[in-house]
Order: sequence, then C-alpha cells, then structure tokens
Amino acid sequence: MYTHSKQIIKDGVAIGEAKKAIVMLHGRGGSAEDIISLKRVLNISDMAIYAPKATNNSWYPYSFMAPVAQNQPALDSALALIGQLVADIEADGIAAENIYFAGFSQGACLTLEYTARNAKRYGGIIAFTGGLVGEEMTEESYQGDFAGTPVLIATGDPDPHVPVSRVKESIAILERMNAFVTFAIYPGRQHTISSQEIQLANKHVLGA
Repeated sequence: MYTHSKQIIKDGVAIGEAKKAIVMLHGRGGSAEDIISLKRVLNISDMAIYAPKATNNSWYPYSFMAPVAQNQPALDSALALIGQLVADIEADGIAAENIYFAGFSQGACLTLEYTARNAKRYGGIIAFTGGLVGEEMTEESYQGDFAGTPVLIATGDPDPHVPVSRVKESIAILERMNAFVTFAIYPGRQHTISSQEIQLANKHVLGA
C-alpha cells in the first residue's frame, strides 16, 4: 500500500535546457499539482521542476514524530524515490549544487530528512513547516556536510502538526552539518504557506 510508485510530474524548463532543477514534495492530502502551483510565486522560472506523487497522497502513514518503525516501509520507499530522482537529475547533467528542494508540511519533513541523510552542497532547501523525522532524532542517521547550503525553515506557532521545539532541534542538527539556516516563526499562523514565507524563500534560498 505504501510503496511509492515512481510517478513524477515534470514542469518548468526542459531538462536538456535547464541549468538548475528543483524537487518539490507535497504535503499529506495534497498533490504534486498543488506544490507545483507555487511556481507562480517562487523564483524558479529557470528550473526544471520535478514533483513526485505520493501513494494515496501521503508519504508515510503516521505523524513525522512517531517512531520511525511505525512509518515503514513507506518512509524508506519515499526516501528511495527521492534518491533515485536526484540521481536521474544528476545523470541529466545537473550537479547537486544546482539542485533545489522545497516541501510543505509532510513534504517539508521528508525534504529535510532526505537532505540531512544525504548532506552535500545543494542549491538550496525550503521547508515550509517541517522538521526531521522520528520520535527521537539520532544524529548517526545524518551524514555528510551541507557546505553552506542555504536552508529556509518557516513555521507557525503553534502549528497543529509540527511543534516549534522539533523545528529548533532540527535546525541545530542542520547547522552542525554546516547548513546556512534562515528560520522564521509566525505566531498564530494557520497551517499554510504565507506570502512572507514565499518572500523569504525567494530572498534567502532562490536568490531573487
């Protein structure tokens, strides 16, 4: 049920012409089309866009703060899908430092989890309301060096799904791995993506 098939919607610049690519990960109950619609406001018009589709619109069944074993095999399947997609993008001639990631909610958690497990210099990472996955975070799971990769993590306080404490714990790990993190908390914000967050993503990660 939760083995994710390799269904990926492509948009933006054709891969043969693009110098940059972005992997966009939708939230629980969302769709690849939803997250791609952010191209209207994010500064990604020069990128090849890839948005994988989660089986049953969910990357894993339980909360991102449940024990990792409870979210298997879905979580490993989702991480493997992203890894294969990144490998395909690199095989098409776009190096990791020109690959970007963006996700919302469950997709933001998955974005952070994948990149922290496979840290290197990426183009940039945008996590709209997310944190690293697991009941407890074990730093041994996270390998590599972000080498100054710009990261934006923005969240509401309180958020119904993502505690600010977990966001801050995640940032501490990313910073120890040499990510350059921009962090924003919006008191009372709904579980959504605000225009302020879009502006921060464009300024700090996408260079607009």
